Amino acid sequence: MKFATLRDHSRDGVLLVVDRAGQKAVKATGIAATLQDALERWEEVEARLQALSDALNEGKAEGAFDLDRKQLCAPLPRAYQWLDGSAYLNHVELVRKARGAEVPASFYEDPLMYQGGSDTFLGPLDDIVHATEAWGIDFEAEIAVVTDDVPYGTTTEEALGKIRLVMLVNDVSLRNLIPSELAKGFGFVVSKPPTAFSPFAVTPDELGDAWQDGKVHLPLEVQYNGAWFGNPDAGPEMQFSFARLIAHVAKTRPLGAGTIIGSGTISNKDRAKGSCCLAERRMIEKIDTGEFKTPFMKFGDTVRIEMNKDGKSIFGAIEQTVRQWKQEG
Repeated sequence: MKFATLRDHSRDGVLLVVDRAGQKAVKATGIAATLQDALERWEEVEARLQALSDALNEGKAEGAFDLDRKQLCAPLPRAYQWLDGSAYLNHVELVRKARGAEVPASFYEDPLMYQGGSDTFLGPLDDIVHATEAWGIDFEAEIAVVTDDVPYGTTTEEALGKIRLVMLVNDVSLRNLIPSELAKGFGFVVSKPPTAFSPFAVTPDELGDAWQDGKVHLPLEVQYNGAWFGNPDAGPEMQFSFARLIAHVAKTRPLGAGTIIGSGTISNKDRAKGSCCLAERRMIEKIDTGEFKTPFMKFGDTVRIEMNKDGKSIFGAIEQTVRQWKQEG
């Protein structure tokens, strides 16, 4: 199944079921008002949502309409919890190497994760709005999963069955604010502004054989200012599967339905695959030449993040432009 959320007057929008082509949609309000509602009652509503999805794909759903992606917000416009990992250790290795530091051995066994702000997410076509370019605006192309209720102490094997949905992420970062913030020892806050998500969240079965062992085995395609920037494969070099990331957090707490778990910036050792963020390209430049050459994002810059299978877009594209924030009034 493929889901989206239509903007309306509310904070959580209206749940839509979307066809596989991403062109037609139907409101699912007779089954669940919002995606969060559906996730909290998944066992109750799954079969009815599947029947609606089947009818839509067969051209038989009453009330179906042409989808306007400009009217979509994030599949979950807000969430009770957003946890982002760093499961692609090539990215971590490059960052460390650029500053002459080794990767601690524990990083290969114990996942890196942080808890981000989840009260307000950006839609797939929303602008990235900030006051100044001096903060070092960067995109980070990732994958995320959305969980069912996850009990305290859930194991990796059990966690795989708790994954309800998969979607794409642009985890916007303000790179020049990160060092001083991390130096305080309390983690990210102001350096991690609102995150954006793809138009569609899909059930893992929509990925077919690309969904294996809690990983997505497909390239993630990134364009920056209309040019190719990277298409690393999200599967083979993911050190910690989504199930492992979920189990890591559930070690000390239960997770509520609708918790979002991010993969971290996708990265491959093969440099021909490009990168999924400007910071990684800069780290490679630093390692190779001793200096940074690529600037961070400027006002007017654009980024596009998408994943295709058999020539078809699975999640729809995140397409964002950086704009300058101006105080109203």
